[in-house]
Amino acid sequence: MKSIIERPDKTDSRRIKVTPSVRWALASLCLSMLMPSLDTSIANVGLPTLAQAFGASFQQVQWIVLAYLLTITTLIVSVGRLGDIFGRRRLLLIGIAVFTLASLFCGMAPTLPLLLAARGLQGLGAAMMMALTVAMVGETVPKERTGSAMGLLGTMSAIGTTLGPSLGGILIASFGWETIFLVNIPLGIANFLLAARFLPADRADRKTAQGRLDAIGTALLALTLAAYALAMTMGHGSFGALNIGLLLAAVFGVALFAFTEMKVKSPLLCLSMFRDPSLSAGLAMSTLVSTVMMATLVVGPFYLSRALGFDAAHVGAIMSAGPLISALTGIPAGRIVDRLGVNRMIVTGLIGMIAGLSLLVMLQGRFGVAGYIGPLVIVTANYALFQAANNTAIMTDIRPEQRGVISGMLSLSRNLGLITGASVMGAVFTLASGTANVTAAAPEAVATGMQITFAIGALVITTTLAIALMGLAFAKRAALAQETS
Repeated sequence: MKSIIERPDKTDSRRIKVTPSVRWALASLCLSMLMPSLDTSIANVGLPTLAQAFGASFQQVQWIVLAYLLTITTLIVSVGRLGDIFGRRRLLLIGIAVFTLASLFCGMAPTLPLLLAARGLQGLGAAMMMALTVAMVGETVPKERTGSAMGLLGTMSAIGTTLGPSLGGILIASFGWETIFLVNIPLGIANFLLAARFLPADRADRKTAQGRLDAIGTALLALTLAAYALAMTMGHGSFGALNIGLLLAAVFGVALFAFTEMKVKSPLLCLSMFRDPSLSAGLAMSTLVSTVMMATLVVGPFYLSRALGFDAAHVGAIMSAGPLISALTGIPAGRIVDRLGVNRMIVTGLIGMIAGLSLLVMLQGRFGVAGYIGPLVIVTANYALFQAANNTAIMTDIRPEQRGVISGMLSLSRNLGLITGASVMGAVFTLASGTANVTAAAPEAVATGMQITFAIGALVITTTLAIALMGLAFAKRAALAQETS
């Protein structure tokens, strides 16, 4: 694998022709990325209505979101491995069907517990779609167009995140809360038909087919990830005895999982993969960058409402700027990666993010909302560039039998970063604001909290840049040693 090494490739990606069947296959992959991201954000906007409909508290209906996210986080690596063993196209079709049926069950759920169960099932389908969509890129498009395809998938994910709140609000106001789930049914049917018709058939690979699912490793990893995710999400950023206990359980689970994987014949994760510094660096960078990006979603609403004095409608409109920029820059970013190389664009994207975060800190209190949106645009555009380059780096030149599990690990690294960011960066913001209740904090305190949080975010991205540069230096030394030997 050459994920962080600049590959000498003189092929002009613009000359690579994409056939109509490839375009329809990409359309299916786009829907498989759009639907899970749409259902993350569309459910959030429906929580007040759902609390009223079921006579439940806010804490209870929050599990409508958590059940979905926790299922994805705990199962995404395992379903990626299942795809490697039993066929990625076959399992992706199952995932689309499960997600679509679960959406029907969500819309028909008469009670909150049944809705939560259906959301968990929907999370299973989403995990299959998210893990296997990225893995299928290598089998669907020419290698020289991988960056463009990754950028396109990033765009669809951003569109789903952006579209969710506005579409959900319209559907709830016009037709009722059930429709925020039922809207997935026509999308799912169209996606299933496209995937069944145009996605390339699974290859008969004896080495892959003879693999067996590591049941013990799968269960250990799922329990470990569930413990970590619950430790990060329960308590809303404040750590109590339960959070600490869950975190310790997760640490113990990692050690037990690593020990188990060294003993089994067909491990869920081959730990020797992590000896590849480029893969380890790519996954670590994905987690760190996602952690910082989550800070914009956690801190932004409080800063805009408390420090700048915007109402909820204006806050929502301003907050949509980030996902909108991701949607607009995803495809161009992928094309730039194809032309200029992954390594250069990883470094460029990280430097751009550091610049944007630094401007967010320095321009606080100046130029009003423009002093917030301008730097946010810089951060988000460079994040799209980094993500397209890093995803391409990780998923290029890996063995076919590992595509599913590594794609699952890539999605997992991003999810873990989002969960960690919501908890840790939220706690940093609360601490930096000097109050336990940010909703009642003075505007000056919130502004100070925002500055400190994004300053720490800039330091985290600087650490990420150091990882990228060290990985590049290591790869160059290894390449030089190989040439001289």
